[in-house]
Amino acid sequence: KVDDLFKKQQAFGYTQEDLVRMIVPMAKDGKDPVGAMGADAPLAILSDKPQLLYSYFKQMFAQVTNPPIDSIREEMVTSTRVMLGNSGNLTDPNKAGTYALSMRTPILTNQELASIKALDCRRMKSVTLPILFDPTKGADGLRDALNELCEKAEEAARTEQNVLILSDRGVDENHAPIPALLAVAAVHNHLIRKVLRTEIGLILESGEPREVHHFCTLIGYGVTAINPYLALETVRDLQARKRLGDITPEQAEKNYIKAAVGGIMKVMSKMGISTVRSYHGAQIFEALGLNTNFINKFFVNTPTRIGGIGLVGVANEALARYDRAFKSDESVLEPGGWYGPVKDGEEH
Repeated sequence: KVDDLFKKQQAFGYTQEDLVRMIVPMAKDGKDPVGAMGADAPLAILSDKPQLLYSYFKQMFAQVTNPPIDSIREEMVTSTRVMLGNSGNLTDPNKAGTYALSMRTPILTNQELASIKALDCRRMKSVTLPILFDPTKGADGLRDALNELCEKAEEAARTEQNVLILSDRGVDENHAPIPALLAVAAVHNHLIRKVLRTEIGLILESGEPREVHHFCTLIGYGVTAINPYLALETVRDLQARKRLGDITPEQAEKNYIKAAVGGIMKVMSKMGISTVRSYHGAQIFEALGLNTNFINKFFVNTPTRIGGIGLVGVANEALARYDRAFKSDESVLEPGGWYGPVKDGEEH
C-alpha cells in the first residue's frame, strides 16, 4: 500500500519539499504556510526539471497601495460556497430544469465526492470521465485523449447529466495522467464554445493538486469543486507516521482542507474578489513560458507575453514524471527546492 502511494506521488510530481513545507504545516496547523517575498528560483520555462503546468501561470493582483480586501477582517463579505449543476440562465431565474447543489467549500473530501457520484435522481445525474492518456504515444496520445475528452464532455452536457467528474484515478504502467489544469481548461473552454457550459457542473478528482496555487488556477479555469484524493491520502499517511503530532486522521484532513480554503480566499482577496463563485472561471492569470497557439486553444484570452512551450513540451514534462514513477528504480521523492535551495534540487 505504501509502495502504491509512493508510485502515485512520483507520477504526480510530488517532492520532499511538498510534504515538508506545504502539506505538513497545512495538515498540522490548518493554515496555508507563509514564506518571504523575493522568489529566486527560475521561471518554470527556464528550469532544468519537469514542472507542473500550474507553475507557468501567475496570479494577477489589484495594483493599488492599499489591500483591495482583507479576507480575515472583512470575513463577513466573503463566501466559499459554490453551486454545482445546471446554473441555468441568469436572465431567467425561474427557468425550468435549473437544478444545482450548494456546497460549503470548493474542496471535497472522498466521502463528499462519493455522495455526488451516487446521485441518480430525476434532476441530478453525474458522469465520470477519465483524464488519462497512453504514454507510449507521447504528445499525440495526449492530444488524442484531450480531443476525446472534450467530445465526451459535450455529449454529457447535451444529455440528462448535469455533474461532470474528471478523474485521473487509474494511473498505472499503461496510463499516464493528463495534467489536471489542462484537462479542466480544455473541457471548460470547449463547453463555452459550444454554449453548453452552464448546463453542467465540473468536478475534478485528481492526485495532482496539493497546494493553494494549484487549487486557485483550477477554479480560475473553470472547475467548480476539487477532490485532491492523493493529497488527502498523503495527509493520512503522514499522520500514521507520527509526522503531524498528536491529532487524529480526521482532524488532519479537516485542517488540510481548512488551510486550502483559507489560502484560496487569501489569493482571491489580492484581486479584490470576495466570493469563490466570482473567482470561478474568471481566468485572472497570465502565462509565462507557454506559446500562443497552446493558450488560444486551451486557455482562451489568457495573456502570454513571452511565448514558450506548447502541447509537446507539456506532454514531455508529464511523461518525465510518469517515467520516474514506472520506469526508474528511484526509492525517494525528488528533493524539490522551489521555495529554498536544497542539494540536487532546483537552481537558485
